[in-house]
Amino acid sequence: MCEPVVVVVGSVNMDLSVRVHSLPYAGETVSGGALQRGAGGKGANQAVAARRLGARTALIGRVGADEFGSELRGVLRRAEVDDSALTTTDAATGSALVVIDSAGENMITISPGANGTLGPGEITRHAARIAAADALLLQLEVPIAACLAAVRTARAAGVLVVLNAAPLPPDVSPELLELISGTDILIVNEGEAAGLLDAAESAGYRDGMRAGADTRRSELAALPLPAALRALGPREVVVTLGSRGAVYADADGDLDSCAGFIVEAIDAVGAGDAFCAALTVHQVSNRTDLGSAVRYACAAGALATTRRGAQSAAPTGAQIDALLRTATSRRSDYAS
Repeated sequence: MCEPVVVVVGSVNMDLSVRVHSLPYAGETVSGGALQRGAGGKGANQAVAARRLGARTALIGRVGADEFGSELRGVLRRAEVDDSALTTTDAATGSALVVIDSAGENMITISPGANGTLGPGEITRHAARIAAADALLLQLEVPIAACLAAVRTARAAGVLVVLNAAPLPPDVSPELLELISGTDILIVNEGEAAGLLDAAESAGYRDGMRAGADTRRSELAALPLPAALRALGPREVVVTLGSRGAVYADADGDLDSCAGFIVEAIDAVGAGDAFCAALTVHQVSNRTDLGSAVRYACAAGALATTRRGAQSAAPTGAQIDALLRTATSRRSDYAS
């Protein structure tokens, strides 16, 4: 079978991380270990993870004309990700400040840098590349205008669109709702799902909901998160639950869940990106039901927590298959 082609529009960051015993609360100072740096950015993480799973992957984004930019471009090339659509700009390369506790949980602050300068013009220059792909994979660490231009291009060409709506911006705009409604598969975590629904309801964006939906905004809170999010327009929705797995609504609106896998987790950084990449590659490679793709992605996300780092922790297809054959699953406790 030919390798599937995945185009990623997204961010490239240098991660600066430190490990602490416990995450600080507001105003608290804690001591940590040695400062480490590594390749990151949700776009680059997902591109590398997709390539490791056998997809031919290209990344559309921006880095700065600085040491971090050169280093990160080299990392992508060694990972066999096509960086020919990665533009070098005068802005500093994006960076992320990561704090990780002893249980592997993390807090991340991002300085967008060059990522924040990506615009629709760059998407237009690479429209043919997007149109020729099997899937377009996006996140929200680059401007929504660029993402929206990419989604419009992909939909016109019949390309599968997968949106990881993270990090969620503080304000829900009409452009974000158009982006979500043009998505085939929307992936968010619990906090992002609740935040998106709360913001959409408080802003009164009833017109952004699925055409013909008879659900009033006041009733959205009573629906399971995936069903409520489908009212905003995406064809399918996956809500990740960390170690508990994921819950999802398929194209028919049917709800189901996948329990998490029991592993020895040491670092959750990049686990969500491994999940998104695995789900995308599985869908374009196998054309199976959403549930099969979600289970595969849950295994990928679990494996990514067993190693330190973001891109370095992304699993291979053989590793995922081995876990699926031998794994013990947690009982899903999501109340749908």
